[in-house]
This record gives sequence, C-alpha cells and structure tokens, in this order.
Amino acid sequence: MPFIDLKTQYQALKSDIAERINRVLEHGQYIMGPEVAELETKLAAYTGSKHCITVASGTEALLISLMALGIGPGDEIVTTPFTFVATAEVIVLLGAKPVFVDVEPDTGNIDPRLVEAAITSRTKAIMPVSLYGQPADMDELNAIAQRHGGIPVIEDAAQSFGATYKGRKSCNLSTIGCTSFFPSKPLGCYGDGGAIFTNDDAIAQACREIRVHGQSRRYVHTRVGVGGRMDTLQCAIVLAKLERFEWEIAQRIAIGNAYNAMMDEAGIARIAQRPDRTSVFAQYTVLLDDREAAQEELKREGVPTAVHYPVPLNRQPAYEHLSDKADCPVADKLAARVMSLPMGADLLPADQQRIMAALAAERVSAR
Repeated sequence: MPFIDLKTQYQALKSDIAERINRVLEHGQYIMGPEVAELETKLAAYTGSKHCITVASGTEALLISLMALGIGPGDEIVTTPFTFVATAEVIVLLGAKPVFVDVEPDTGNIDPRLVEAAITSRTKAIMPVSLYGQPADMDELNAIAQRHGGIPVIEDAAQSFGATYKGRKSCNLSTIGCTSFFPSKPLGCYGDGGAIFTNDDAIAQACREIRVHGQSRRYVHTRVGVGGRMDTLQCAIVLAKLERFEWEIAQRIAIGNAYNAMMDEAGIARIAQRPDRTSVFAQYTVLLDDREAAQEELKREGVPTAVHYPVPLNRQPAYEHLSDKADCPVADKLAARVMSLPMGADLLPADQQRIMAALAAERVSAR
C-alpha cells in the first residue's frame, strides 16, 4: 500500500498527460512556453485571483513573494513553527527574522489570538500556513494585519490548493497566496513547481520580474531576482491533472470524512476540521500518545505512515538561535503526537478499512 498513490492517478490520466507532454516536445519551448500562460490563466480563474505567477517550487513562491514586498535584514515575519522548514527558510535567506507564534491544539494552524502580541514596529508580514490542507483563520489574521497598518498577509498554501474558507478558495484569501505542485501535493506535477496568487497589480509585476532574474524586459534588470520559472513540461502536466482535480477534491473530502467517522467511533484523537472551511486533506493526521508503537504495528501490517512534523522550527538547530527561545508548548505537544495515514483520491474503501483495523488493533494491544 503506498502512502500516496500517484500510479493509479497516472493510469487514469495517462493519455491526457502524454498528449500534453507531446505538444511541448513538438513546439520545443521548454521555458516560458505557451502552457505557462495557459496554466496561469486557468489557475487564476480557479481561485478567483486577478493574477497567478507560476514559479519553480512552493519554496520559490514564498521567497519571491517576500522579495516582492522588499523584505530584508532587520525585518520580522510572524509565522508558525509547526510547518515544513521552507516557511522559515525563505525568511532567513533574506536576512529577516521569523517570529514564531504557537498553534491551535485542534487544527495545528497558527493561533490568531496570539499573533497580535507578536507584532512589533519591525513586523513586515504575517505568514500563516494552511496546514494539512485546511486554511487558517484568514479573516481574523487579515483583520489583525489591518489594525496594524495593513501588514501584508502571505498564505503558505503549499498543502491546501483547492480548499475553501468561508466559500473562498485558498490562495485568494489574503495579500498573497503561495502554493506548491510538488508531486505529493493535492495538485502535483512530476517534479518541482509552484505558484503565487495576488490581486495587487504591483506585487504581481514584481513577482513576474523577480522570477526571471529581475528583468522587466530582456536584459533590462530593474530589480534583483532569481531563476525561478516553472518549466513548460511541468505546467503541461498540471494542465492535464486539472481535468480531474474537482473529482479528486470531492474524493479527498469524502475519504477524509470517512476517516473522521471511523476515528471518532474508535475514540482516536485527530486533527479537527472547522465548519467554516473545507480541507483537501493533503495529509490525514491523527494524534497518538504511543506514536512509535503505532507506527511499528502498522508497518508490520503493511500500512505506511509519516510524521508531519516531528520537531517544531523554533527547536531546529538552524533556527532556534533566531527564535529568542520562543515558547510554543502546543506545537511541542502536537509534534510529539501527530501521525499521518495513507491519503489520496484513489484510496480504496477496502484499504481504508484495512488501515483502520490495523490502527484499532494497535490501540487494543497498547491497553
């Protein structure tokens, strides 16, 4: 049983993917070919955003967004420690400082009640993460940002493309939204890729220039940039996958809800989903006090698991000296308990029952 079943998805889309790839091979425009603009148009329409800028990865999307805002040495970015390292990495690469704020115990998302106290005169952005496929409380975070002079809010939506918050799409919930098309994401390519979304014309223009080495036109470099383009072949693959994406989102939600019912019946704690938002269940995550024993038992039964994330960023060797020893006890507790189970649109009911049976059996033996 795979943790994420990309082979079944590929078989369903094989002819469409081949056709899309062959078009690129025929026209030979491997960088900034026509599929790039086509994908950007379709993704912007999907989210309702005015602008979409495809980039080389989800990490590059965050980095370019911060660069477009002029983030640099001495600046502070309020963010969460309970996330993949890229969230803090891009802040530090620009010489700025991540200010870590603890998370909600039920969702793992940044706790808006704690954000305001972390804002200082040096705060230049707030960067929540839509963890496990569920957006954070974006309206509250936007309201806090507005109370402090209109601080930009960047949604790290690497895991939540396709999710909604109060009827609005993730990536179009704040100043900037950033997502990833890493293969394991809800909408993934077959390599690295990502995208930036915004309704701000100036930010969009800055992002477009930064991704091509700061060029406003060929050999005219108006700003410092990076080589951050998403290649045409990867855009072609995402275009093919978009044809099935709405079905996949519906499947993910149905499978996630089925997991929820099973966990609740068995008395197994899990990450909660709030009623005003839909998760795309990039991961399905339970909370266990005996995680290592559970992983070993499930492994014996042929069920793969993963931990997202075992060490909060404020405790990572590369970042702890930057965090002023930030106290994030909820993140610490979650990091010690979270365990993710196989999840994906093509997960069969029989496999889900098998996963649940193995987990329930482990719980019985643990008692």
